[in-house]
Parts: sequence; structure tokens; C-alpha cells
Amino acid sequence: MFKTLLILSAILFLTACDKKAQVVMYDKSLKNNKLKCLGLAYYSGSKLEQELKKLYKFSDNCPYKLELSYKAGIVCNSRYNVPQKVTSNFPTAYIKLEVTKGLGLEYSYYKDLTHKPDISDLKDAFNQLKDDILK
Repeated sequence: MFKTLLILSAILFLTACDKKAQVVMYDKSLKNNKLKCLGLAYYSGSKLEQELKKLYKFSDNCPYKLELSYKAGIVCNSRYNVPQKVTSNFPTAYIKLEVTKGLGLEYSYYKDLTHKPDISDLKDAFNQLKDDILK
């Protein structure tokens, strides 16, 4: 049991807070059958959402909806993260884009950040999404 916990802890330590974005394509058919349209799930008018509307012409009638979420100032007090906090730039924020159709999740982009999400992070995320699933 101890060995299993030790191995799981090591895996978590080595993979947590990776600098690369994590992309998951839940609907594998999107790789070959890219989307022709995309709607915005909701719009709050934040600075990043305003920029997002400049990057793409969203359609209210499209069944595929994009949701942007992000957060800054995250503090993790877990003792398991102490070595990473001491030896690296530990993430304090994230940015996430999710594409849904109805209640189903079709695509997800997630990236940990060491700074407040900004326009360049949004552009990187959206460009990845466009390359992956948009025509």
C-alpha cells in the first residue's frame, strides 16, 4: 500500500502543473469533421471575452457552444506541493476553453499559468482550438 501511494505521489509530482496545455477531444470525429460554426455559451463582457469576440464571429444559432473560464490568485496549501512551490514557478491561475453540444462535452483546452490570464494566453488557447476543431 505504501509503495502504491509513493508511486502515485511521484506521478502527481512529475505531472502536476505542466507548462503545456492539456487538450482533450471527447468527440474524436471532430478531428476529421471540423466545426463550421461556434456559439458563445454566455457573455459577461469581461476583457478576455471581449477579445474572444474579436477572434471569431460567433453564431447564436450554432449547436456547439464555447465556454471560457479562467481564474487568478489561486493558492494551494497542500503539503504535497511544497517541493514544487520551492523549486519552480508554481501555478496560481488557469485558463480553460470548453466546447459543448447540448449537455455533452466535445472538446477541452486547459492550461495552468503562473500569472493572471491575459490576451496572449487567450489567443494561444483559441488558436489551438481553431487548429484542432474549426474550419
